[in-house]
Amino acid sequence: MTPDAIAERVAALPWAGLREELDTRGFACSAQLLSAAECRDVAALYADTARFRSRIVMERHNFGRGEYQYFAEPLPELVLGLRESLYTELAPVANAWSERLKSERRFPPTLAEFREDCCAVAQLRPTPLLLRYGPGDFNCLHQDVYGELVFPIQLAVLLSEPGEEFTGGEFVLTEQRPRMQSRVDVVPLRRGDAVMFAVRDRPVAGKRGDYRVKMRHGVSRILSGSRLTLGVIFHDAA
Repeated sequence: MTPDAIAERVAALPWAGLREELDTRGFACSAQLLSAAECRDVAALYADTARFRSRIVMERHNFGRGEYQYFAEPLPELVLGLRESLYTELAPVANAWSERLKSERRFPPTLAEFREDCCAVAQLRPTPLLLRYGPGDFNCLHQDVYGELVFPIQLAVLLSEPGEEFTGGEFVLTEQRPRMQSRVDVVPLRRGDAVMFAVRDRPVAGKRGDYRVKMRHGVSRILSGSRLTLGVIFHDAA
């Protein structure tokens, strides 16, 4: 599928509702963003090591258990199309969040322009990735921050069918609120479903105006089978 066709699919999503969900909950889900065939095609790329710039075994770094690989450039067309078109739709949300958090950072309207900003601060390596988990694997709560410049929203697409290809492995989000206990969301996903979520900080409306909460995400322990996920992060890595 060409980037233009992907852009049309992304533009047709119910963005008013998705943006409201991002504002109120810090995440928003889109059912069946990718078809089952597209999920299988993307998952099959994991075995093609020439497609990737690096492979991380999570246990070696105390990140959890499992592994992931960062795509090299040029990105696969489907991944590139998602990254470019989703950035365009999410940039207004990112700018609204920056304004509410009293930040001077503003994000340009296109991914190409944003990547120029990344380049200016020596963030040069692409960050879209494939993650693979097997029985007993998990991903500790974390934030995908790769340098000074951080786009505040990212995307994950589940490529495997829960209950058929794996069990366990729920996607988990935590929200650390000032002077309060953390709140947890478990996000139910099927194969092809996407979740957009806050990378690190997001604004929450309070009685005295907006305040900042810290977000983290992870994956619970895989009980059986194999779980693959596509991650689309918009800022590049230093």
